[in-house]
Amino acid sequence: MRNPSGQGPGRAPTAPNEFQRFVAAATGVTLPIFGETYFTGTPQTFAPLDRVPVPADYVLGPGDELYIRAWGNLDMDWRATIDRNGQVSIPRVGTVNVAGVKASEIEGHLRNQVGRVFKGFSLTVTLGQLRSIQVFVVGQALQPGTYTVGSLSTLINAVFASGGPASNGSMRRVQLKRGSTVITELDLYDFILQGDKSKDARLLPGDVIVYTAAGPRVAVAGAVDTPAIYELKPKGNTVGELIAISGGNRVHANLLRAQLERIDPTALKAPRSVVTVDLQQAKSTPLRDGDVLTVFAVSPQFANAVTLRGNVAASLRYPFTLGMRISDLIPEREALITPDYYLRKNRLVQFVEGRRTGNREGELSVKNLVDEPNWEYATIERLDTDRISTRLIPFNLGKAVLLQDPENNLLLQAGDIVTVFSTRDIRGPQARVNRMVRVEGEVDRPGVYQLQPGETLKALLQRAGGLTPQAYLYGLDFSREETRVRQRENLAAATARLEALAATQSARTAANRVETSNNNGGAFTGAAAAISNTALQAQIARLSRVEPNGRIALELEPTISGLDALPDLPLEDADRISIPARPGFVTVAGAVVNNNAFLWKPGRTAGDYINLAGLDEGAEVSNMFILRADGTVLNANGTRGFFGQRSNLQSQPLYAGDSVVVPSQLDYETWGTALVRGLKDWSQILSNFGLSAAAIKTLRQ
Repeated sequence: MRNPSGQGPGRAPTAPNEFQRFVAAATGVTLPIFGETYFTGTPQTFAPLDRVPVPADYVLGPGDELYIRAWGNLDMDWRATIDRNGQVSIPRVGTVNVAGVKASEIEGHLRNQVGRVFKGFSLTVTLGQLRSIQVFVVGQALQPGTYTVGSLSTLINAVFASGGPASNGSMRRVQLKRGSTVITELDLYDFILQGDKSKDARLLPGDVIVYTAAGPRVAVAGAVDTPAIYELKPKGNTVGELIAISGGNRVHANLLRAQLERIDPTALKAPRSVVTVDLQQAKSTPLRDGDVLTVFAVSPQFANAVTLRGNVAASLRYPFTLGMRISDLIPEREALITPDYYLRKNRLVQFVEGRRTGNREGELSVKNLVDEPNWEYATIERLDTDRISTRLIPFNLGKAVLLQDPENNLLLQAGDIVTVFSTRDIRGPQARVNRMVRVEGEVDRPGVYQLQPGETLKALLQRAGGLTPQAYLYGLDFSREETRVRQRENLAAATARLEALAATQSARTAANRVETSNNNGGAFTGAAAAISNTALQAQIARLSRVEPNGRIALELEPTISGLDALPDLPLEDADRISIPARPGFVTVAGAVVNNNAFLWKPGRTAGDYINLAGLDEGAEVSNMFILRADGTVLNANGTRGFFGQRSNLQSQPLYAGDSVVVPSQLDYETWGTALVRGLKDWSQILSNFGLSAAAIKTLRQ
């Protein structure tokens, strides 16, 4: 017996039945049984319905509760429960029989009975807790069994609470039997599709709910709203009726062509056949058990459309008209301005803020805002229906749109796809590409310049008016966006490799610490390893915060003074050239007492400036390096003397704007010296990624 107030789980998905597997083998899709989802997730409970109005025709019986209130010559406020004999006991009145009395008649019935004893009173009766009854669910039910239900429950309540029919149960013939009589037969399709409850009935004690076996079934698949397995009525259904139920009368469905697969049990060798039907003419065609009806979608082909895509204002399908040409599809130049241009233009308001915060996105004026179309080349893709192949027809976009040249302003056909490329999609000659370069610093006319074909660094600086007397050409900062992107990728890959190597070393150290602890010597080793690991992780974190600047070291001579000594370096779009004024200082950073800038004097060496800054106790001079003002890096590994011996980097002369970096000692005995040396040799890392003094500052934080 089920708990009348128990809250059970909803219906779980059932395994496919034999017909579902048959349809899946034919169509490749496992279709659900129509109506099954209506019971999925439905709480399976027969909670007492004590908060709903009691129908007027409700018949009272044992277990029902009455609230009786009287005043006048009889003062009473009494709660009585009908006993198994159908009677209630009323004080000062006696026992009254109420079994079989309807709810609408109980008040008058009790007033008459009490009136036999008292006169001059008023009386009201309301119903309280209603009785429970027991019903049975049998047949092809999902959860057959005995249920204790509220006396107001109906057949539909019981259907939902019992989980509905099983996968082989009928949804069109659910019977309510009372004794040997079928009280009603419920078609769940009528209830689900139309909300028809005319066949619903209230349950009485001992009622039996019978789920009969499913009748003939068909499958409807394809371009319908509800593809599913459908059960036919006992008298059958037509194609039109099933199409209406499944939602197949939609504009996206091809009503002129559908596929009907049918089984003929009498044809032993080939019992299955397939025919093409017109759904509009076959509406009255009756369906048979085992039919599989597939509704096709309308063809995606457009009868009168030409597609324009690529570097255009709007990639859309446009109506085709007879005699239409390229110039009709692209009537004006504005049709070739992409939406990205306006987005970039709107972002120009961020220029000042970007410069203030160091955000490179704020420097949009150095780049080309518009995606320029390739005026020399565009294409038409046309379907050759004879060979079922695509023809590619190239044409000159500029001559077609700007000049309307008949040889290029081609006639279009319905279904054509016109593609406009940008200069980024297909790179053309430099003379036809609009390229911008920023020049700033100590030049006569700093600004953003449009590059001329084949223009070099030297030629552009001459066009910018040449250098000012304060220009420090050795410190020229030349950066390229493509280089910055690649530097960032390489730096991320290197950081990932270092993290993986550090994790391996950490695990190895932990294992060694366990072994040494067994010999009572692991305490010091463990503490040293923890310190080393912390320092290592801090250095990796700092390295991950370094932002490459895309600078390319030109390896200029420190004494360079004129533009003639510059290399003939071809320029590219978005290059940046910055020429600083001659500085008067040298920077010393790292493990020194005084991280500071010192006055540059000719002839002073790196060692002289280190002495001025003072070495820190943990400094490791053997791994110091010099960051030159021209972007090159000088380190101990790159300076060797006779017989392969390392020369003294401290003897190297420094030039204005140079920086000396002295790293801290990180070589703890518990770590592999190769790993630590690789991590602390920042000079090697910086030389590989072309980082500047700003990166050095980040590493020291």
